[in-house]
Amino acid sequence: MADATGFMKINRQAVPYRPALERIHDSKEVLTKPTEEHLRLQGSRCMDCGVPFCQSGTGCPVYNLIPEWNDLVHQGRWHDALDRLHRTNNFPEFTGRVCPAPCEGACVLGITSPPVTIKNIENAIIDRGFENGWVIPRPPPIRTGKTVAIIGSGPAGLAAAQQLNKPGHLVTVYERADRIGGLLMYGIPNMKLDKATVQRRIDTLIAEGVRFVTNADVGRTVDPKQLRREHDAVIFCTGATQPRDLDIPGRQLKGVHFAMEFLTANTKSLLAGESSPISATGKHVIVIGGGDTGTDCIGTSMRHGCKSLVNFELMPRPPDQRAPDNPWPEWPRIFRVDYGHEEVAAKFGKDPRTYAIRTTEFVDDGKGNLAGVKTLNVEWFRKDGRWDMRDVAGSEKTWPAQIVMLSMGFLGPEHYVSDALGIAYDPRSNYKADHGRFATSIPGVFAAGDCRRGQSLVVWAINEGRGAARECDRYLVGATDLP
Repeated sequence: MADATGFMKINRQAVPYRPALERIHDSKEVLTKPTEEHLRLQGSRCMDCGVPFCQSGTGCPVYNLIPEWNDLVHQGRWHDALDRLHRTNNFPEFTGRVCPAPCEGACVLGITSPPVTIKNIENAIIDRGFENGWVIPRPPPIRTGKTVAIIGSGPAGLAAAQQLNKPGHLVTVYERADRIGGLLMYGIPNMKLDKATVQRRIDTLIAEGVRFVTNADVGRTVDPKQLRREHDAVIFCTGATQPRDLDIPGRQLKGVHFAMEFLTANTKSLLAGESSPISATGKHVIVIGGGDTGTDCIGTSMRHGCKSLVNFELMPRPPDQRAPDNPWPEWPRIFRVDYGHEEVAAKFGKDPRTYAIRTTEFVDDGKGNLAGVKTLNVEWFRKDGRWDMRDVAGSEKTWPAQIVMLSMGFLGPEHYVSDALGIAYDPRSNYKADHGRFATSIPGVFAAGDCRRGQSLVVWAINEGRGAARECDRYLVGATDLP
C-alpha cells in the first residue's frame, strides 16, 4: 500500500448527502460529489490485510479487488483503478449507489474502527471513468452464430447479456416494461439512482451489440416455447416480483398500495414530466415494512409533500452496536439512519420508525377510501429456542392515513412465464437451479438472480448473471473463458 499507516492517521469520512430540507424538493441524487483529495485520503485507510475479507464471499459477492483499487485511487491512478473494478463488476455505477456494502461490514479495519468507505470510492472510480471517456463500447471482434434470449432486464439480465456478448453470441433481452432496466429503472427512485445513469449503461450495451425488446411480456404477449425454439439457450432473470400482501380487514380500500406499485408510478411520471397517479401530496402516509424499499417509499413520499409519515416495523429496534450473536465479519444488523429517515426527522422532528408493531385493520372512511390504520404493539420472546411474539394488551391505536405502502418483501417470481415451459420450482417457489450451475430442469434454460435465489441485493444479481452467462457459454460451445 502507498500509505501503510493511513488507517492509523485518517478518520473515516463518508461522502455526505445533500442537506435534507433542500433535497426533498427535487428528485436529484442525494449524494454530493467528493473531491479527489478526500477520496485519496479515504483510500489510504485500506490496511493491505493479509486476508482481505472485504473481497471474500463474506464481503463482496462479485469478489471486487477492493484493496487493489483503494490503493490505486490513493496513488491517483484512476484509469488503472477502473480496469481493476471492471474485471469483477459489470456495473459499479449501480452497486456504488444502491448496494448496502457488505464489503464494508466485512472490512478488517471494522473490527476496531469504522471501516473504509469502499462504496464511495467504487462509485467515484466509475463516475470518473464515464466523465473521462474511459468507458467505451467494446463489441466482440467475431460472432459465434449462437443466439441467447434473456428474459428480464434487471441487473442479473444485463450482466448476463454483457458477459455472453463478449465471446460473440447474439443476445436479445426481453423486457415487459416500456423501458430497460428492471428494478434499476422503476424499482429504485431517481434520487438514489438517476435514470440517466441507467440509460448510459444501456446505451453502451446496445453499442456493443446487445439487442433489447421492450413491451415484451413473455408468457403473455410473447410465447416462451417459441423463444426456446428460436434460440440456442434461454436465461430467466425475471426477479422476485410477487409481493408479500397483508390480508387484514380493509385491504381492498382505495389508498392501500404495494410499494413497487407506488415507486413505479412515481418514476414513470417523473420521466414523463407528469404528476404521479399515486400521490402522497398533503396526505398522512404510513409505510408498513422497512428495508431499502420501505426507505425509498419514505423518500418518495417526502418529495410529494406528504402531511405526515410513519414507518411500521414488526421487529424490535436493532441495537446500536453488533450483538454478541452477530460477530464480525457478518453483516452488522444494527440501527441505521438512511436518507429517507433523515429527511423525515428534518421535516417533522423525529425518526419515522415505530418498532414492534403490527397492523390489524385498514379503516374505511365510509366511501371505500382509506381513512386510518389500526395497530397493536407486540413483544418478542424466546420460545423453544426460537423467537415468537405476542400482542401487548391495551396497546390498540388508530393512526390517520390516506395512503399506505406495503413494503414487506417478496415471495418469489411470477410463474406465468415459466409454467409454459414446465420449469421445476424449489420449496420457496423460486426456479430450481443450483448456484454455480444455474441450469433449470429444462435443457438449455438457465436462471439467475432473485428468481433463482429469492429476494436479494443488486450485487448478488450481478454475481448470478455473470455465473449464468459462464455456464450458458459452456453449454453453447463446450468450454468457456468467462469468469
